[in-house]
Amino acid sequence: MPLDPSLVDMLRGVSTATLTMQLLKRGIRRSAMEGVRPLVPMTRRLVGEAFTLAYLPLREDLSDYSVLARPDYAPRLAIEQAPSGSVLVIDARGEAATGIVGDILAARLKTRGVAGIVTDGGLRDVEATAPLGLPIFAAGPAAPASISGLSGAGMQGPIGCGRVAVIPGDVIVGDQDGVVVVPKALAAEVARDGAEQERLERFIQIKILAGAATPGIYPANDATKAEYKEWLAAGEPKEWRR
Repeated sequence: MPLDPSLVDMLRGVSTATLTMQLLKRGIRRSAMEGVRPLVPMTRRLVGEAFTLAYLPLREDLSDYSVLARPDYAPRLAIEQAPSGSVLVIDARGEAATGIVGDILAARLKTRGVAGIVTDGGLRDVEATAPLGLPIFAAGPAAPASISGLSGAGMQGPIGCGRVAVIPGDVIVGDQDGVVVVPKALAAEVARDGAEQERLERFIQIKILAGAATPGIYPANDATKAEYKEWLAAGEPKEWRR
């Protein structure tokens, strides 16, 4: 079942930094991908369910140029089967020097309504891909094609990407800080509590900019929490002194 649009909107309002803290509170320590960063300009956070694709280490008989035309080749099937609104998450085994997706495949995903691409491999054709407006997170630019360094494997199975486990259906959130993987069962409560955390932190920031010292404010003690409730009741003013 696709993500509820209201949950997508709520997650778009919560930073990946906040999400990692909320997941840490729930015992999930490794949720942020390593070495994966946005490679094209973004106008809003990437949010969507993970549709997974895996590569194997290079084996020449599995990565002959002819495999690209095979109808059962998983990397091509994934481009046509990833649902609208999903995020194509590609396990490229951290091969940053190998290009996993280029402008043509990115254009196809864009026209099919896929929300974005996340991979711990490289991105080809960056100059031509950026104008598409499709959010893409990768290890960096890379000219060589995928078959130069990897062998296509399977899709819609558990994978690792950026040293984080990704299960099909997990919720992917990406912004300028990187990409976080949220277990689907936790997404609603993490979004709710994340929004509240950021509301409290807005109040704390106002206090800090007004000259307050951090002890007792960050993290908030009982007195600060009581003052925070007063601030909420006052309509969350942009300036607050007490």
